[in-house]
Amino acid sequence: RIKILATGICRTDDHVIKGLMVSRFPVIVGHEATGLVESIGEGVTTVKPGDKVIPLFMPQCRECNACRNPDGNLCIKSDITGRGVLDDGTTRFSCKGKPVYHFMNTSTFTEYTVVDEFAVAKINDAAPPEKVCLIGCGFSTGYGAAIKTGKVTPGSTCAVFGLGGVGLSVIMGCKSAGASRIIGIDLNKDKFEKAKAVGATDCISPKDSAKPISEVLSEMTGNTVGYSFEVIGRLDTMIDALASCHMNYGTSVVVGAPPSAKMLTYDPMLLFTGRTWKGCIFGGWKSRDDVP
Repeated sequence: RIKILATGICRTDDHVIKGLMVSRFPVIVGHEATGLVESIGEGVTTVKPGDKVIPLFMPQCRECNACRNPDGNLCIKSDITGRGVLDDGTTRFSCKGKPVYHFMNTSTFTEYTVVDEFAVAKINDAAPPEKVCLIGCGFSTGYGAAIKTGKVTPGSTCAVFGLGGVGLSVIMGCKSAGASRIIGIDLNKDKFEKAKAVGATDCISPKDSAKPISEVLSEMTGNTVGYSFEVIGRLDTMIDALASCHMNYGTSVVVGAPPSAKMLTYDPMLLFTGRTWKGCIFGGWKSRDDVP
């Protein structure tokens, strides 16, 4: 049982409310938090009461094939299908005698939550809760997309579609990896100042040109975009991001959660010429190992 100290609000929580993501109702959303372990159940050995922790929407059981593979992190214990219960099949929330369901193994929009041992990471006691709660999703997802999944190289050119919290974290990852040019793309120009403050070298709005954004980027960079990141979750911008990286050696990473029950149609020539199209959940990190 965890006493929540701080929680972030992520667009994925909003997806549940809007019906874009599968969930059982009623549900307590929230999956980005810092808290203190208040009590532990029988057999729990990796955390103890008083530990400062981050609940993990992407658990790490350390036994399934994804956990055992050095390149894997999508643990079989993750609840992306919206079961809404803990591993033992129970919910620990109720209202007027009726069950209230969990969200993504975490449910952090509450004063107390209960998680499975494989879905929690012990962190440094001195870590400021209101900052490190973002490691529970947004920061890790964006930073990892650049560092671990995209594997951005020093001196490269990167294009980041979407300048929300996760997009800014992608920019930080690209900068940390040594990218020489990082172009932020968003319809909302109010986001440009913050994007530049965390590492973007240029910011553009697709509304400022009649040309497709991929052509604009090609002209801006001399056709050298090595890495592109879609951090919105829209099907049209996923195609734009793919078309924007170099047709032969470019890598494009899908970071934004796609809408459920939607199919994507694209020209396979975009991949045939050599591009790599990748996706990642939680930035590719093995959560219990990498969060601390």
